[in-house]
Amino acid sequence: MTKLKTINIKGKEYVEVNERLKYFRENHPEHSLVTEIIQCTEEHCVIKATILHGGVEVATGHAHEVRSASFINKTSFVEVCETSAWGRALANFGIGIDASVASAHEVANAIAQTELPKKKATSNKKKLTSSQFDAMMKAIRDGEGLVVKQRMDNYSMTEDQRKLLMNEIEKQ
Repeated sequence: MTKLKTINIKGKEYVEVNERLKYFRENHPEHSLVTEIIQCTEEHCVIKATILHGGVEVATGHAHEVRSASFINKTSFVEVCETSAWGRALANFGIGIDASVASAHEVANAIAQTELPKKKATSNKKKLTSSQFDAMMKAIRDGEGLVVKQRMDNYSMTEDQRKLLMNEIEKQ
């Protein structure tokens, strides 16, 4: 199988959902990927993604997202949930699992959720350094806007820095 682009998170390589999806579309045009909302309320969402071949289910993936779990989830928890379910289904189909079934998005989200209570408890966010800001801008340009957007809440930054990052993310 083709080596897919990975992202390093805490010393381990993960394949992003967009890489899994591109590989799937290019190499399995006879398959389809469909999603089903299992449950969705104002506060949380559960989605099932299914890969079909000739109408036969060959792989599935489920995801659960909570609106209050992260900055991006405040406005896009359903979309994030669908992307996570796709990543799980594609991994269960065998795409991008050399190092882990979890996608980069799932790992970043899990880390953000784990760190969220700690951040709220102390309410002392780390001040964003210029090198961290530059690294975030580079990550966005490298297609990692979703990860950056999730991590922005972990830092204290100027309104100008926040606007620049968000503008760059929206260009993608």
